[in-house]
Amino acid sequence: MEAVPPRARVYVACAVLGALACLLPLPVRHTWWAVALLALVYAGCEELARRTFGGTFYPVLLAAAFLLPPPAAALVPAAGAALVRVGQRPEGLRRIWRAAQLTVAVWAAARVHWALGGRDAVVGSDFPYALVPAGAAVLAFCVALSVLDGGILACAERVPLRRAWRGLFLRSLAPIGVQGLAGLMMAVLWCSPYGPVAALLVLLPMCVSWWAYAQYHRERAAHRATIRALVQAVDIKDGYTRGHSERVGQASMMIARELGMGDDRVEVLRFAGILHDVGKLGVPTRLLRKDGPLTPEERRVIELHPEYGHEMVRGISFLGEARAAILHHHERLDGSGYPYGLMGSQIPECARVVAVADAFDAMTSTRSYRRARPVEAALEELQRCAGAQFDPRMVTALARALDRYGWRPAVTAEDPAPAAPPPPLSVQEAHR
Repeated sequence: MEAVPPRARVYVACAVLGALACLLPLPVRHTWWAVALLALVYAGCEELARRTFGGTFYPVLLAAAFLLPPPAAALVPAAGAALVRVGQRPEGLRRIWRAAQLTVAVWAAARVHWALGGRDAVVGSDFPYALVPAGAAVLAFCVALSVLDGGILACAERVPLRRAWRGLFLRSLAPIGVQGLAGLMMAVLWCSPYGPVAALLVLLPMCVSWWAYAQYHRERAAHRATIRALVQAVDIKDGYTRGHSERVGQASMMIARELGMGDDRVEVLRFAGILHDVGKLGVPTRLLRKDGPLTPEERRVIELHPEYGHEMVRGISFLGEARAAILHHHERLDGSGYPYGLMGSQIPECARVVAVADAFDAMTSTRSYRRARPVEAALEELQRCAGAQFDPRMVTALARALDRYGWRPAVTAEDPAPAAPPPPLSVQEAHR
C-alpha cells in the first residue's frame, strides 16, 4: 500500500523507539562477532525462506535469544532485517517496521530466557531443564509478535480492535515452537566443543525439509489452479448451473466427513464434486441451455458427459478415485443409470457420494426453468429414492450433516426469479 495512514506511521515510530531502547546498553566488544555472524546467517536464511515458500525463518533469531544477552540478541534482527528485501511498497517503511518488530520480540525472548537462567542451562547442556526457559522465551516471542502485528492491523488496515488480535497468538504458537526447538539445538551446539560451525549445520536439514514443504504447497496450488480453470470453463459454457460445482463439492465433503473418511479422501471427494460435470465441455451449448424438455436423442447426447469428463481428467493423477466418481455419478443402485448401468456395490463409493450431493444441490437451487425446493423437501425426495436410485448410507449421512451444519441454497440462474415458474421437478429430472 502506497498511502500509509498517519496513525500507522506513528505506531511504527513508537515501535522503532521501543526497539532502540531494547538495544541499550550496547553489547560488549567480545559479542560483536557473534552478533555479526548470526545477523548474516539470519539474513541469508530469511531471504531463502521468502523465495522458496514466502514464509519467515526464526531459528537463528531464537538461537540468538538463547545465546546472547538481551541487547546483543536484539541487535541480530535489527542488523539482519536491513539486508532482507521486502518486495512490497513502501519498502523503506516496511523494512523499518519489520526490523523494529523483530528487535522487540527477540529482546523479550532473550530477557525471559536470561531471567530464568536459560543461559547457564544452555552452556551446561542441562536437559531437560533447558527446555523450560527456552519454552518461556518462545512464548514471550510469540506474544510480542502477536501484540505488534495486531496493532499494525488496527492502525494500517483499519481492522476493528476486537478482531485485530483474534487468533494471532494461537496460530503462531505451533510453527514458532518448532523453530524454537531448532534454535535451542543451535544454541547448545554453539556452546559445545564443536562450536558455531556445528550449530550452523543444523540449518541444512531444516532448509531441505522446508524446501520440500514449499514444493508440496506449490504442487497443491497448481492442483487448485487446474481445477479452478476447468470449473470456470464449465460455468462459462453452462451459465444456468454457475456455482453448482462448488456446492456439490461442499456437499460431497460434508457427506464424506459424516461417514468418517480420512482427510485425504475427503479432499478427493471435494475434487470429485467440483469436477463431476466437467464433461459438459464436450456437450453442445444449445442443449445445456435449452429451456424446454429434451428429446430422446438430445438426452442421449447429454448422457455422454460423464464419459467426456472421465477422458478429460484421465491423465490428472492427483485426482485419484475422483476420476471414477466423475464417470459413474449418474449410475443408480437399481441399474437404471448411465453410462454403464452399474448396480449396487458395483458403483464406486465416491460416485455414490457425489450422486447424492449432485441431486441435492440441483433440487435446492433455482434455475431459469424451475424453482428450488426447500431443503426439507429435497431430503424427503432423496430418502424416497434411497435404495433404488441413491445409497441410503449417503442420504442418511447428508441428512445428519445438514442437521448439524445447515445449508444455504444458492440461486445459480442468470434470472433468479422467473415469472410464473413451473412446479419443482422430481429428483429424476432435477438435473441433466
